[in-house]
Amino acid sequence: MINTFPTVWQDKLSALNFSQLTAIQEKAFPIISDGDNLLGISPTGTGKTLAYLFPSLLKLKPKKSQQLLILAPNTELAGQIFDVTKEWAEPLGLTAQLFLSGSSQKRQIERLKKGPEILIGTPGRVFELIKLKKIKMMNVDTIILDEFDELLSDSQYHFVSKITNHVSRDHQLIYMSATNKVDPESLADNTILLDLSDQKLDTITHYYLQVDKRDRLEILRKLSNIPDFRGLTFFNSLSDLGAAEERLQFNNASAVSLASDVNVKFRKVILEKFKNHEIALLLATDLVARGIDIENLEVVVNFEVPRDLESYTHRAGRTGRMGKTGSVITLVTHKEDLKKLKKFAQVSEVTLKNQSLHTK
Repeated sequence: MINTFPTVWQDKLSALNFSQLTAIQEKAFPIISDGDNLLGISPTGTGKTLAYLFPSLLKLKPKKSQQLLILAPNTELAGQIFDVTKEWAEPLGLTAQLFLSGSSQKRQIERLKKGPEILIGTPGRVFELIKLKKIKMMNVDTIILDEFDELLSDSQYHFVSKITNHVSRDHQLIYMSATNKVDPESLADNTILLDLSDQKLDTITHYYLQVDKRDRLEILRKLSNIPDFRGLTFFNSLSDLGAAEERLQFNNASAVSLASDVNVKFRKVILEKFKNHEIALLLATDLVARGIDIENLEVVVNFEVPRDLESYTHRAGRTGRMGKTGSVITLVTHKEDLKKLKKFAQVSEVTLKNQSLHTK
């Protein structure tokens, strides 16, 4: 299929050593190209963004504004999609525009006047611009709802349903999700289901590290001192995350949190530093990390056992993406934790000695 792509894309793919499409990319392509509605379910890290971008971008007509709308549940994911879209759209002479709450609405309206073919944003801000008649939904041919399971949450869904109610009757709806927890009632009629949720990401190794509860922060400090160590570290609660950041920084550990109240600009700076290995531990909760995509992330650390399998799977899926290898290390404080963890993954024990990790 790749050899039917435009030459500019083929050159780009060869430079990236990208010789074949992933399962979701291959199977979604003809469905999206034909204009059918689709619910695509595939685990985190299997290339869902390009699965909908490749066929959708090839259908667009340059210089015809507002043809494609992509909605994401949070600013991180929307920003991530925007970066990937620009990369593949610009060689085709197409322009994308990003619409986030918390950014200047006036500036976004100015950019809309330039007639971008692709609109990407969070539901709240997009709906504001529809009400102001700046985004004209009658022009939109395709709406893509990324992380659709998240967009179904109470805070988002009323915006999503209002937005989808504004489009012309013959538009296409594409829903993408990492989990199959999607109510069929929430989908448009004649939606084709493509469920690849049973794919195993066997490039990820799962470990646990036995530790006294009071020593967990000391373990994080020691991990941050391992040369070249970089771990996205998850907390179940925001209060634990805040306290951990304070203590770790007091002890001069290379750790920064990505709390949800950090403004968009500063979050970008933190993420860049983490991507460039200037920060060893990036501390986050499930909500904050949903849209984060760190290329070649080596390790995910769980400060404690996640609440459920879905959280564990989403966290683990931040590493070992697109066929790369990765590890998940979960701190375990008592037998019950380990019992619960073993229901989520096949784990082996690891210990920390002399600034390095050793498997038992």
